[in-house]
Amino acid sequence: MTNPPIEVPIRDDIIRLGQFLKLAGLAESGTQARDLVADGEVRVNGEVETRRGRQLVRGDRVTLATPQGDESAVVA
Repeated sequence: MTNPPIEVPIRDDIIRLGQFLKLAGLAESGTQARDLVADGEVRVNGEVETRRGRQLVRGDRVTLATPQGDESAVVA
């Protein structure tokens, strides 16, 4: 089951994927964020993203595959 995406405001115009995963509560730590991205469990705008340093802008949708279903957050 897919939950509706949460909107996560950012301070600047861009944020790196690893930072956003932590800010949105999709990862508990930088290490966990790195592992999730490296394992191919993170999608940005529907595409699997393997670069933790990927720059996100407002409107980008980040989706994490979990055993309970996908969790999504939108950069706001």
